[in-house]
Amino acid sequence: MKDQPHALVIGSGFGGLAAAIRLLAKGWRVSVIEQLDQPGGRAYVYRQDGFTFDAGPTIITAPYLLEELWTLAGRTLSDDIDLRPIDPFYTIRFDDGTVLNCVASVDGMREEVRRFAPEDVAGFDRFIAASKDIYNVAFTELADKPFHDFMAVIRSAADLIRLKGYRSVYGLVGDYFTNEKLKIAFSFHPLLIGGNPLTTTAYYCLIAHLERLHLVHFAMGGTGALITGLARLIEHMGGTIRLNATVDRITTAENRATGVRLTTGEEIAADLVISNADAATTYRHLLKDKPRKRWTDAKLARAKYSMSLFVWYFGTNRRYDDVYHHMMVLGPRYNELLKDIFNRKKLADDFSLYLHRPTMTDPSLAPPGCDAFYVLSPVPHLESETDWSKEAEIYRQKIERRLEETVMPDLSKHIVTSRMLTPQDFQDRLLSYKGAAFSLQPQLFQSAWFRPHNRSEEVQGLYLVGAGTHPGAGIPGVISSAKVVADLIPAARDYRR
Repeated sequence: MKDQPHALVIGSGFGGLAAAIRLLAKGWRVSVIEQLDQPGGRAYVYRQDGFTFDAGPTIITAPYLLEELWTLAGRTLSDDIDLRPIDPFYTIRFDDGTVLNCVASVDGMREEVRRFAPEDVAGFDRFIAASKDIYNVAFTELADKPFHDFMAVIRSAADLIRLKGYRSVYGLVGDYFTNEKLKIAFSFHPLLIGGNPLTTTAYYCLIAHLERLHLVHFAMGGTGALITGLARLIEHMGGTIRLNATVDRITTAENRATGVRLTTGEEIAADLVISNADAATTYRHLLKDKPRKRWTDAKLARAKYSMSLFVWYFGTNRRYDDVYHHMMVLGPRYNELLKDIFNRKKLADDFSLYLHRPTMTDPSLAPPGCDAFYVLSPVPHLESETDWSKEAEIYRQKIERRLEETVMPDLSKHIVTSRMLTPQDFQDRLLSYKGAAFSLQPQLFQSAWFRPHNRSEEVQGLYLVGAGTHPGAGIPGVISSAKVVADLIPAARDYRR
């Protein structure tokens, strides 16, 4: 393919790998540049002491988006990946010890609602119908379409008003449920993609229908098995992935991207560049010498960014069979905790946790008789000025005590391996601006046209994929961003330098 036009992809997260596959299928010569020692980006994999830990995403929805990529490579997803549905999707343990099972069946979920609040069953049915209506517009029609023309916003305004997308997720959920626990259970989903349920556009109520339509899945071997599979597709199609190579800047000539320069000084020429790096980092750092009209440093600094995450990975020398695969362990506060995280940017003493036990489904991720876990706590990004070099271990111990008191008795006696990921790591290791885990928050005026465009407004021949561009964070979102970009780029045979 040496005579074909060359596309260079910066970063090998789900968005970058998906973009590489789609351009290879269009006849481009593709090189992926990754600064870490293995592909994946936020979906990195840690292996230590016989345990395997997915560093980032663990919940797989919309598997048809993955199937599309395998089809483009001339293969079938099931040839390489053992993807298994999880039901219940997750369990939610409230602070008083009551547990809501979020099951796949609408009838089953209706009975769970009835168990908590019989008076909210009718509201649940109306919410499910509303979620489907939102999904059919916000995801099916808009998620894989570019928003480069402001007229696209105007054209979608009628649907926005009709579906109440100008409301917040929590606000819209409150129209359907009176029980406070159910309001939490049906509004927390934006946290999975970096959004504040109190301010995220109500369009993200679509997730309830997305989960029931396509189910929640787990890849045997962990999410890292998907990354490995995507990387192999790229190599199978003739693309290359170069590891341990950090891009210092995107090179330009006459306002057009011409390639990249690595921190070593090496320059790599390309006909176009696709950045899977954090969107703010792409503009602030990789184009730091390029005057910008829209995404200036000042505008990027003013934008509202997602929360960050504190993640503790640990393994135990016993199994905790009472802990479900995906489990939410909620604290005593919801609204005020969200305000601490997103508004006050204060590291609170209490927390709500996502506890992941993949060894319930795949015991091979830990030694025999052991369990692998990660527990995730949403925390403020680095504007909180928390010194994580001092606070990380203190915070980890608080989480350990909380788990010990709630769902994992005697935990401290059974930990045999441990590691942590803090907001500082998101900034220093993953090059995420302000240590935000999901780039820009998915608020109404930071969505669609208001987000950094998939085709850069600043430099010709530069495209963006990943959490910081349209349609946003989450595996379905970033894979869809790659589809948007691929549709904007002609096949190699039609490209004119």
